[in-house]
Amino acid sequence: MTTDPRVFLRSLFDAAVASALPASVVPALLPSRPKGRIIVLGAGKASAAMARAVEEHWDGPLEGLVVTRTGHGVPCERIEIVEASHPVPDARGRDAARRILALAEGAGPEDLVLCLISGGGSALLALPAEGITLEEKQAVNRALLASGADITAMNAVRKHLSAIKGGRLAAAAYPAETASLLISDVPGDDPSVIASGPTVGDPSTFADARAVLARYGIDPPPAVARHLAEGADETPKPGDPRLARSGVAVIASPMASLRAAAAVARAAGITPLILGDALEGEAREVGRVLAGIALSTGTHGAPVSPPAVLLSGGETTVTVRGNGRGGRNAEFLAGLALGLHGAAGIHALAADTDGIDGSEDNAGAIVMPDTLTRAAAAGLDVAAALAANDCHSLFAALGDLVVTGPTLTNVNDFRAILVT
Repeated sequence: MTTDPRVFLRSLFDAAVASALPASVVPALLPSRPKGRIIVLGAGKASAAMARAVEEHWDGPLEGLVVTRTGHGVPCERIEIVEASHPVPDARGRDAARRILALAEGAGPEDLVLCLISGGGSALLALPAEGITLEEKQAVNRALLASGADITAMNAVRKHLSAIKGGRLAAAAYPAETASLLISDVPGDDPSVIASGPTVGDPSTFADARAVLARYGIDPPPAVARHLAEGADETPKPGDPRLARSGVAVIASPMASLRAAAAVARAAGITPLILGDALEGEAREVGRVLAGIALSTGTHGAPVSPPAVLLSGGETTVTVRGNGRGGRNAEFLAGLALGLHGAAGIHALAADTDGIDGSEDNAGAIVMPDTLTRAAAAGLDVAAALAANDCHSLFAALGDLVVTGPTLTNVNDFRAILVT
């Protein structure tokens, strides 16, 4: 190939993001107008951009409120936009969630409640269940984020500490019709997991939530432990009559974005191989596994012959043991680099499609064949950076961060390994 590998990898990432932008995916799936009011509610990193897409394609009266991550807001004329903290919830998210629930409860049988939901919505819809304070919920959330728990496990707990998640928002809107447009950031695109499923029946239980905390050794505040032990107000389950008028459509997904990137690679004469959209596990270990696949590709032409690009998505996890700066994509790449041992002809990019790797200012980073050599020349130890959870600092020092700013969508992590 004649294109700079950095430029090529970035073009794949850009194509993946572009295929999931709300302006592209929202208009085609807007429902019919109701006889009554249209109330637009939403939460997530893409929700403000989704709201703007609704305004741009629906004339006439609209009302509503969506909450998005700080820095991810866009101006809207008829729908109020609130920015709040992510991944740890704050009072702004709590107050916005309370107002969103009240708007749903005020809907009538001829009204349409249009819910715009994307990744990040779970932390942003931070309305604790009765008897639990925001501070207690924050403590549990921080512990979950540092535990290495996957998103399904975390959301089982979040739903059972919430007054709005796990189908409760749609139940509150009944008997109004509820139509939910979802941008998926979770493995398998399960609507009950995306943003903790505020409009979808919840198959998980209080027992499941207790089991998650026990599995990861999390000792919750007494009020949380008591609430989970009592299990007095279970979430609405699939088939609950209050969800009978609730429809759901996934309008953008990790797999669709991987396919968009594959099309760009194919047009450039590079064979794409999509390894899957639901790769999970400890980020650094997933990096080492994919290093093995890349080395096999380069040496044996299996599972695909070079020039090729290995594409994958999903959400890895990071178990926090150090106090450095980092994100799961940076840790994945550090593990990958160590597994590649400087092999020639292999370049990689890993980045979060929302533009933010964890809580840092970068989307991700790039690994080159000379990454380990350049790190050593700069006095940097890649293994030590991993041990300290300080991979952001590592790639920043190498000049290999990928910085995009908020993309206003979110279909989870994107990984591309180019083997030439």
